[in-house]
Amino acid sequence: MVRWFSILMIVLIPKNGISQSLMNIPIENGNIHVTTYGVGDPILIINGGPGMNSEGFTSLAKEIAKTNLVILYDQRGTGKSTISEINSESITMELMVSDIEAIRQYFGFKNWIVLGHSFGGMLASYYLKKHPERIKGLVLSGSGGFNLNITRNLNLLSRLTEKERDSFNYWNRLISQGDTTYRARYNRGKHLAPAYVYNRKYVPVIAERLTQSNRTINRLVWQNMRAVDFDCSDAYRSFKNPVLIIQGKQDVMGDTIAKEAHKLLENSELVFLDECVHYGWLEQPEVYYRKINSFLDKL
Repeated sequence: MVRWFSILMIVLIPKNGISQSLMNIPIENGNIHVTTYGVGDPILIINGGPGMNSEGFTSLAKEIAKTNLVILYDQRGTGKSTISEINSESITMELMVSDIEAIRQYFGFKNWIVLGHSFGGMLASYYLKKHPERIKGLVLSGSGGFNLNITRNLNLLSRLTEKERDSFNYWNRLISQGDTTYRARYNRGKHLAPAYVYNRKYVPVIAERLTQSNRTINRLVWQNMRAVDFDCSDAYRSFKNPVLIIQGKQDVMGDTIAKEAHKLLENSELVFLDECVHYGWLEQPEVYYRKINSFLDKL
């Protein structure tokens, strides 16, 4: 089919001196919105979700952009990325991988570094399965894993107090009944956010992030992952390039996923951050960025 969207690029030079460019890269029946920061060896950041935009990853991108060219993008149907229809045929892992390849081909990179956080780690793993030769180095940050074990073991609500669970369930019911207001979404997020952080001062930040979720896309992605029997263990076993696995010691997913990935990935380093749940760069920025920068320096 004809790709009919034109490529739009805007280049900004902010006060901090890190260059920033915004562009829309055409895909079939839509476009992928991309923002780049800095210069140097390219690193793609794949945000979590599924069904969320990349907005919450700007600070991470800007910090890494002090040494690298960072590519941050909104996954299909989220943020400023568009597709003509959102359904089971347009929201698949295969197409999400093809979007990543469209970005790489647009820039003309032979290969690049990939950083995937949370669900983004799962998508990065699927990209590794499909295009291992394109990944120079891989960072799995609080990754959801290489198979569907997370769907069997994750219980976010168990990390909440009884009052928080009751409040979360109340707002979740309102949303399920059709209340899509910001107030309902924020309050739902506010009472779920404590499951994601060690220090509760970060609850408002995570609550805001949780308002950005597209629940339809979220459902369709998990549906597709089950349909394709998502499992990247063989791809992990055969991958020889450097991998950094980094996550909070108190992460919502526990430590099993990270430890199993470390066993499968021959050339991997495993780092746990204490007093940290799901967002290393937020709760333990000094150690998180030191480990990231050390990893990048070796590539």
